[in-house]
Order: sequence, then structure tokens, then C-alpha cells
Amino acid sequence: MQEHEQNADGQQSLLEQLCGADKPLYSVLSTYLYFRPQDAVSRKDLAALIEEGERSGDFRPAVDKVIFEGSRNPEQRDGYIERVRDVASRAVRAAETSKAERERAGLEERADSFGKKIEDYRFMAERAGDILDVAAEYYSERLLESDESARRLARQDESRRLVTEEREIEKREETARTTRRQERKKMSRKDRREARKLEKVERVAAEDRRKDREAKRADAEAEGRRVEESEEKAREERRDERGGG
Repeated sequence: MQEHEQNADGQQSLLEQLCGADKPLYSVLSTYLYFRPQDAVSRKDLAALIEEGERSGDFRPAVDKVIFEGSRNPEQRDGYIERVRDVASRAVRAAETSKAERERAGLEERADSFGKKIEDYRFMAERAGDILDVAAEYYSERLLESDESARRLARQDESRRLVTEEREIEKREETARTTRRQERKKMSRKDRREARKLEKVERVAAEDRRKDREAKRADAEAEGRRVEESEEKAREERRDERGGG
């Protein structure tokens, strides 16, 4: 999987917090929940994944899908409990068939690999409600943190864009000043005096524009820091509510 990393300070992982002392539940879900479900869970319809499982004998995509869907639809919890049980039962039968086929072919090691799958799917059928309850909290937190991360990266990209834009503006302004200096050399003394006056006015205006851009960028960065501090505080509060310390 998927989720089992701990924070640098040794803090329990999110899944460990949610499962508490229920080691069997953690053991199964640490294999069947995803750190980035939006990337890992198939976008295909559950019915289509079940059909594919019936043909291939591999129900893992359907299992992932039904758990994820159930976690995102808590108002339909009872219905999804039955769906999880149904898919898990189908997966057990498929795994038992595959295991028996390999045993008959004398492929004991490959047959043994299906033993854990059978145990896991039977556990899901028995504990479907608990699995959906934990998955609902886990995926809600993971997706929320993923959205926060995406917004944070977007702010960083915008900050870099503004810095690049500032450099390009300064480069254009310097090029324009160089061009005007060269043009002044061709002017009469009187025209050069007027050109220098205009140049001074333009320098002051350019500096004012630069300060305005810097102030806006600083305000945006300060707002980004406030948002991140608020999000971090909210994460800590949710962690405390889960008993994560």
C-alpha cells in the first residue's frame, strides 16, 4: 500500500489512529486502502469491474471500487455494506477456484499465494460495516489533504510566475532605458534635457509600479501562509479528535 508511513516524530499513521487496537482490521486495510485513491481506484463503473472480475478471476479492482464508493456515500451505508459483502464473496469464490486449479497443476507455491487473499476477502464480508466506517474517515482525510496540497502547489506556482514576470518587466524596462539613452545621443542639447526629464519621471513611475507589484506579491504570500497555518491547525484538531496526540 499504501498508507503505513509514520510522521518523523513517530506519531501514529492516520490508519493506525482510525483502527486503534483492532489489529486484524488494520492488517487488512493497510493493504486495501490507498494513499492517493483518486489515482489508484478505477474510474470504471462498479458493475463493469464486477463483470471483468467474473471473466478474469481478479476482483481486486472491484473490491477497491466498492470500498471507495461506499466511503464516499455514507448516507447509503447499509446498501454498500451489502455490496461489499457481495463483491468480497465473489472474490473468495474466484480465489478459491484459482487456488484449486494451481494445486491440481502441482503449483503449490502459487496456490499458497491465494490463501491470504481468501482470508482477506472473507474478513471483508464479515466486517464490511467496520471497513466502510474506517474507509470513510480515511479517504475523507486523504482527499482533503490532497486538495490542500494541490492548492498549496498552485500558490507556489503563482508566486514563481510573479517573480518571473517581475524579472521580465525589469529586463524590458532596462532595455527601453538603454534604447532611450542611445537615442538621446542623436538629439540636440535642448531635446536631451527634455528627454532626461522624461526619463526621470519614467524611472519614478517604474519604481512605483515595482513597489506595487512587490506589495501585491507579499500580500498573496502572507495570505498563503495564513491559509496553510489554518489548514495545519485544522489537521491537528482532527488528529486530536481521533486520539492521535
